[in-house]
Amino acid sequence: MSHEKLLCTIRDARQFFDRGTACLDESDSAVCPAEGCMNAAQQVAHVAHTVDWFREGIFSPTGFDMDFEKHAREVMAVTSLGKAREWLGRAFDELFQKLAETPWDELQQPIAPGMIMGGEPRHAVGGAITDHTAHHRGALSVYARLAGKTPAMPYL
Repeated sequence: MSHEKLLCTIRDARQFFDRGTACLDESDSAVCPAEGCMNAAQQVAHVAHTVDWFREGIFSPTGFDMDFEKHAREVMAVTSLGKAREWLGRAFDELFQKLAETPWDELQQPIAPGMIMGGEPRHAVGGAITDHTAHHRGALSVYARLAGKTPAMPYL
C-alpha cells in the first residue's frame, strides 16, 4: 500500500458506490425491502455515517466510538435520499482531504487498541471502507430492483 494507492482506493469506492446507486432518486427514499430494515435514504446515510466514523476512529487516541444506538438514531432520522447523498459527499470529501494531508508515516501508525481494527495501520481504512461501501451498494441494488429500476454496473 502506498499513499497514492490509498487515495485511489477511497476515490474508487466512492465512484463505484455513486455509479451503482445512481438509478435511485429522491422518490425512492422510502423504498424498503421489509419491515424493520433501513430504507434507501437510511442505507446511504449509514454509509455516510460510517465513512465519518472510520475517519474519526482511525485517528482517535481512544479508538472508535462504539455507541451504536446513538449512531443508529442519527441514521434512522434521515428520510431524504438527496440529503443522505449530500452527507455522503461531504464524508468522502473530508476523508479524502484528511488522508491526503496526513503524512504517510502517520498513516502507517497503529489504530488505537480496541475491537475495531485495533493495532492495524491507519491506512487499512481503505480496505474497510471499500468492503463496507460494496456491501451497502449491493444491498441498494436489490432496493433498486424492488423499485423497478436497473442499477448500473459500478465498474464501467
